[in-house]
Order: sequence, then structure tokens, then C-alpha cells
Amino acid sequence: MSLTADFIAELIRAANEADRLSAFEVKRLINRSIATIRDMREEVGILSSNRAKDVVIDLQVAAARADGLSATEIRDILIDAAEVIRTLKIVLDGSVDAQRS
Repeated sequence: MSLTADFIAELIRAANEADRLSAFEVKRLINRSIATIRDMREEVGILSSNRAKDVVIDLQVAAARADGLSATEIRDILIDAAEVIRTLKIVLDGSVDAQRS
């Protein structure tokens, strides 16, 4: 399994145990998600956005509020991050496959 797939699985596991996570663990997972999304977007060629509806901005806000988030909010945030990373992985894997052809 790739490091990206491992991280997606880690996010899903953490989301399923959101009520057991410390604020530090939540913040660490969210910040890793932000860095991963930024790196993958750069690799795909997606320019960063300063729009109000960018998932990275939402994740940054969530990281700043980590100690005040409910277990449900944590679960939703981690699942959203996992979905974005999974989508970017699919795009990247598709572009690698296309280059090989």
C-alpha cells in the first residue's frame, strides 16, 4: 500500500474514533492533511485558491479550533480530508497511467 493510501486509512480510523482523540492528535492529523492536499494539488497542477470555499481553508480553521470541536465535527472533518486526498490520489494515479501509455 502507498503512503497516501496508508494516510487515508489512518484518517478514516481516526474519524471512527473521534471521541477518543486528543486536541493535539486532531490538530496533527488536520495539519498533515493540509500539507498532503497542498503537495498533491501542486503535483496535479491545481493552483492554490484563496476563495472562501476551499477545503484547505476549512481545514486550517478546524485546526485552529481543534480543542473546541465536537466528536461529530472531528469525524466529519477527517472524513472530508480523506475524501479530498483520495480524489487527488485517483487523479494522480490516472495521470501516471496516462503517461505510461
